[in-house]
Amino acid sequence: MKKINEEKLTIKYLVIILHLILITILSVLFYSVYKEENTIKSWEKVNNTKEYTYITINKMSESFAKDEEQNKTFHFVIEQEDTGLWHTYVVAIPADDYDKFKKIIDYSYERTTEKPKEIKAYGYPVIADNNLKDLVIKNISKFLPKENEITIDASNYEKYLTNCYLDTTIEKKESFSLKLAVCSFFLFLMIISLFLVIVSNLFIEKIYLYKKSYLKKVKR
Repeated sequence: MKKINEEKLTIKYLVIILHLILITILSVLFYSVYKEENTIKSWEKVNNTKEYTYITINKMSESFAKDEEQNKTFHFVIEQEDTGLWHTYVVAIPADDYDKFKKIIDYSYERTTEKPKEIKAYGYPVIADNNLKDLVIKNISKFLPKENEITIDASNYEKYLTNCYLDTTIEKKESFSLKLAVCSFFLFLMIISLFLVIVSNLFIEKIYLYKKSYLKKVKR
């Protein structure tokens, strides 16, 4: 009888340990998926227009175009790598946010010698239409450094500027993640299962002790 009870106790502990191992694995997986889903990729790493992204702005032009309907202005920006290489992009900002970028704009046009802190501009990629591309081609030479020897035209536009601009006027959208939902479901399931296993074992143990105590009283 004692041997049977020891075997039952061993099985109970094994079941609980197995649950804890699975909960740990699912927790790590959940965190990994959550981190992956909430990591904001930089502009050069995004693959589609549904990804929220950012550009680190080191220099910025005055607006070269304005969308009156949406009250946003278009600017050229330069992002500089640690290696010294620089990339030029097009960014749309709310017209009312001009003051936020004014120090960088002034520094870019050498109106001040005080170098401002870089700014990360967040938003979504938006495919540039032909009208915007024409305005970019017409105005970009006024902003690019004098040592730049590349002439941007329709044939090489996407090679140097990509086919999109960063629209910072679009607020971040919360999207449904199937992977995160599945991980959450199984993690919740395992926690509930562990809770039920512990409660049922305690309940069964309580009944067993009560029965044992009752039988002792009857025997007397």
